[in-house]
Amino acid sequence: MPDDWQPTASIATLRERARLLARVRAFFAERDVLEVETPVLGHGGSTDPHLDSLALTATTPQGRERLWLQTSPEFHMKRLLAAGSGSIFQLARSFRDGEIGHRHNLEFTMLEWYRPGFSLSALIDETQALIRHVLGRNPGPCRQRRYRELFRTQLGLDPFTVSLTTLCQVAERETGMDLHDAERDACLDALMAFVIEPHLGHEGLEVVIDYPASQAALARRHPDPEDGAAVAARFEVYWQGVELANGYDELTDAEEQAARFAEDNRERQRLGHSEVDVDVRLLAALEAGMPSGSGVALGLDRLIQLALGKASVAEVMAFATPRC
Repeated sequence: MPDDWQPTASIATLRERARLLARVRAFFAERDVLEVETPVLGHGGSTDPHLDSLALTATTPQGRERLWLQTSPEFHMKRLLAAGSGSIFQLARSFRDGEIGHRHNLEFTMLEWYRPGFSLSALIDETQALIRHVLGRNPGPCRQRRYRELFRTQLGLDPFTVSLTTLCQVAERETGMDLHDAERDACLDALMAFVIEPHLGHEGLEVVIDYPASQAALARRHPDPEDGAAVAARFEVYWQGVELANGYDELTDAEEQAARFAEDNRERQRLGHSEVDVDVRLLAALEAGMPSGSGVALGLDRLIQLALGKASVAEVMAFATPRC
């Protein structure tokens, strides 16, 4: 019999986790944001080339079908928005293949919420308020940093204009990874993860804005204030060198979203990854009309880890993946 049957979190820690989950719910109840539950299985999955979705085959009324374990509850929640739900939040079980580490687990809890009518700046304010509320203490002031500014300051290069050859050379030198023939976003992501992110959020919350347009995912694009080039209308929040939240000014154009899904799958094919089924019901919801607004996904296990001073997310989960 296996001897690793015990939980990865202590019972005392699980009590503290429950207390913090109650804080999350109280935060949204005070703001009249509806809690919802949506399926962890869907006929479509995330086409993001940098995410690995898990799929299974199940018997449904249509027969044997492939269903996808959701990497986040985003698609189902947007269908609720299109149906007139108003502001909603969810504590969702989410799944991403291969993501195991101090800050990752294959199965995890995503806190995701959507605010119709909210600007991105209003959602940034609410996100930092939520983080402060859950932490129960002051993490320090909040300041915004432009993606472009961070690369210029810490690496001495403009991520939007530097040549791909130079970018690959810098990325290899700074990360020790083999990136000599990598694509632009792969180099930028490596530099962000290994060079820039560890320095963020040590004197308070730091919010990174104006990401490259190629990293817009399901966000709108808007002009860069410096030169008018398109950038993604999204933000990420960092504290203690840890990425906590990723927010978007949500894309509502069904045609544009369909084009992005198709481009994602072409990129997946080019990278040798399996294609992912597109969520056609999300596209139908966007076509029917999803209200403009902003949404954000927050890694709740990471926030609880930081709040309780633990070394890894496994220490705040009942059973992390190796022991599940």
